[in-house]
Amino acid sequence: MNLVIVESPAKAKTINKYLGPDYKVLASYGHIRDLPSKDGSVLPDEDFAMSWEVDAKATKRLSEIAEAAKKADRVILATDPDREGEAISWHVLEVLNKKKALKDTEVERVTFNAITKSAVLEAMANPRQLDMELVEAYLARRALDYLVGFNLSPVLWRKLPGARSAGRVQSVALRIVVDREMEIEKFKPQEYWSVEADLTADSPPFTTRLVKHEGKRVQRLDIVSEAMATAARNAINNGDFTIKSVEKKPAKRSPAPPFTTSTLQQEAARKLGFTAQRTMQAAQKLYEGVDDTGGLITYMRTDGVYVTPEGIAQAREAITQRFGPAYVPSEPRYYKVKAKNAQEAHEAIRPTNMLRHPDSVNLEQDLKRLYELIWKRMIASQMESARMDRTTIEIETPDGQTGLRATGQVIVFDGFIAAYEEGRDEKQKGAEDDEDEGGRLPALKEGAKAQVQAIRTDQHFTEPPPRFSEATLVKKLEELGIGRPSTYASILSTLRDREYVRMDKNRFYPEDKGRLVTAFLEQFFTKWVEYDFTAALEGQLDEVSAGDLNWKELLRSFWGDFHAATQAAGELRTTAILDHLNEALGAHIFPDKGDGKDPRLCPVCNEGQLSLKTSRFGAFIGCSRYPECKYTRPVASPDGAEGAAESGDRELGVDPVTGKPVHLKIGRFGPYVETEAAEEGAKPRRSSLPKGWSPASLDLDRALKLLSLPRVVGEHPEDGKPITASLGRFGPFVAHDGTYANVSDIEEVFEVGLNRAVALLAEKRAGRAARGSAAAPLKELGAHPEDGAAVQVMAGRYGPYVKWNKVNATLPKGTEPDDMTLEAALPLLAAKAGAAPKKKAAAKKPAAKKPAAKKATAEKKPAAAKKPAAKKAPAKKAAKAAEE
Repeated sequence: MNLVIVESPAKAKTINKYLGPDYKVLASYGHIRDLPSKDGSVLPDEDFAMSWEVDAKATKRLSEIAEAAKKADRVILATDPDREGEAISWHVLEVLNKKKALKDTEVERVTFNAITKSAVLEAMANPRQLDMELVEAYLARRALDYLVGFNLSPVLWRKLPGARSAGRVQSVALRIVVDREMEIEKFKPQEYWSVEADLTADSPPFTTRLVKHEGKRVQRLDIVSEAMATAARNAINNGDFTIKSVEKKPAKRSPAPPFTTSTLQQEAARKLGFTAQRTMQAAQKLYEGVDDTGGLITYMRTDGVYVTPEGIAQAREAITQRFGPAYVPSEPRYYKVKAKNAQEAHEAIRPTNMLRHPDSVNLEQDLKRLYELIWKRMIASQMESARMDRTTIEIETPDGQTGLRATGQVIVFDGFIAAYEEGRDEKQKGAEDDEDEGGRLPALKEGAKAQVQAIRTDQHFTEPPPRFSEATLVKKLEELGIGRPSTYASILSTLRDREYVRMDKNRFYPEDKGRLVTAFLEQFFTKWVEYDFTAALEGQLDEVSAGDLNWKELLRSFWGDFHAATQAAGELRTTAILDHLNEALGAHIFPDKGDGKDPRLCPVCNEGQLSLKTSRFGAFIGCSRYPECKYTRPVASPDGAEGAAESGDRELGVDPVTGKPVHLKIGRFGPYVETEAAEEGAKPRRSSLPKGWSPASLDLDRALKLLSLPRVVGEHPEDGKPITASLGRFGPFVAHDGTYANVSDIEEVFEVGLNRAVALLAEKRAGRAARGSAAAPLKELGAHPEDGAAVQVMAGRYGPYVKWNKVNATLPKGTEPDDMTLEAALPLLAAKAGAAPKKKAAAKKPAAKKPAAKKATAEKKPAAAKKPAAKKAPAKKAAKAAEE
């Protein structure tokens, strides 16, 4: 029997049908081991020894794989054809060797780029050994990520409260977003004017633009004032124009190559509005297949644009059927890419069967839309170029002082455009872009007189570079050589989950927390967030996978300087760090208002200096004269203007019900509204402003809405208890009898009806019930000899343990759940059960001595004094940390 090991059960099911009865296909369900999230998982002082831990969920599956391996004649590792797939195969092999499940069994590695019968059978006929160079590249990456995360993140937690984590690639991606925001903030708009004229020359009107004025060439930004635009207008109005030249040039546009991981993520973001994560989840399902026909696309993690001859032939046949022979080029198109790592240069992403049109496949919406995008891109990549005529007409006055130009483009043959056209990213307005491609122009003759019909002068202002979308950020990361396309989805998700960035209209905006982390890293870990350094490190990792660099040499060269930097940063006082950040972020958090005043002067006391301060909730701005002056505000003022924060403490109006004034205030944790309670002596009513609500535009009606919360929605039909809607720390919600369910946004809190609220609460309870259901045991050991109750091996938060009734005993260190037997478990349970009565007896002693409490207290003073003394050390440490 041949045992084949893959990652996913869907893949296993399909491959099993292709291989027949002599093969058994089992799934590992992805990665089975990882570095534990604790200190000591990577030991630099022990030559970077790595301690791996088997995922509790994988234990049972590994037991099944091990049992099957013991009976197998051959074990075939058939995980994905990339570095991560190689790593999973290595982990499985390591565990099987540890379990002594292989002995003399032959172990082979196969890879296939598509889950089709022909691809799988060809792979089985051409096995190889595990590629240890790829595995070592994985080990180096995993060790680097661990060392950065577990050494840098604690420094952030201690020195910059509110920061969540830092990562080798994550922090550099965040810096790209922050740098773009700073570029936007520093941008100074430049005024410019466009001058256009509609002309005729015994022809229909056509539009021209000014390209020469007073004998000099005019660029897009050269006319900088209304006076210059008026002068140009007068010159055109008084000019006598003749068509100087008509130039026609044939042009071609070639199709884009088929998708790589990166370009798929970019195009799905542009055309479908998918996040990188959503794209990859849908692509994974398409790769594994949704029915018995197998996978619908080739492997979706690739840097390559190569397509097999079989795929090209199918594409050309499909083009002939769908568009006709004219759309098929005489020779197939072959694409090349400069892959930084030849091991990862797999085939491009394409349909496994090009004759399977998107309309003929029954798929859920996300899968169908993505499959159609991949199909069209692949088809277009093998189609004829689009052919067009480009016409440029130059019109001038006889003295050559004033010149106009008209450009037009006409598509003669649409070629690949008939199937697909690549999306474009937003360009910076006002930049020196290529000339706009106009539409069709009338037939004109050189030397013909032209008459001016209308003149337009329009004012414009240059705009800053656009903020990054998912597509443009992925493109930027790839251009800089930072990270790898297969990791981009998780990087972008982490930035959002950590609340370092937020998405608004599909654009990345850095949060203050993200700015602070970036400023901190740029000040104290400059080298490790530089674009060139991170890209060079990626290049070194590629050298490891190519066998040109020893992976431990790479780790040694990285660790020396990095460890010294973390040690140095850890010894800095918090006040010194905040001084550096005040300087680095000064332009952002203390913007100059142009009134000649010190932007850091406290607006309340007019004496103290504003500066960054920290609390356990994060950073904020406070006055240096605290506690005499208690002025505070968030790091960045709402709407990005400090003046908005300073004018935030204002009266919005009077509550018509209570007659009390309603105030908007800016506190340490952000803006909030407040009004006095109607009852004498009662606490004021307050409510924070929800995300998206601007203090500058807040009015009395919206403030009263917030202060009216919680709002009673109605009585629950099952028990008659009230359902309320309100705003909490984690956002808007509805509540009933101790159950809280989130609602989509704050506006729904004011409008949600009874039926909708009941449905939300029911969904929440159903989810909680599912989470609370009993976990399945990892292994059944048998009946306990005392009472016949089951003895089981369970997965716990701190590792596997054996369970009997209410007695739980942790497995000895190094013992695998699969190796545990009933005979070995009984002494563990007996020892644990025997220790339980001692705890009860110890608990009863103080109760028995209660009558003699006073005497005992007098006699035992020294002993009682020892308890606080024992706790002084951590208290001092905490105090010291707070000071720093």
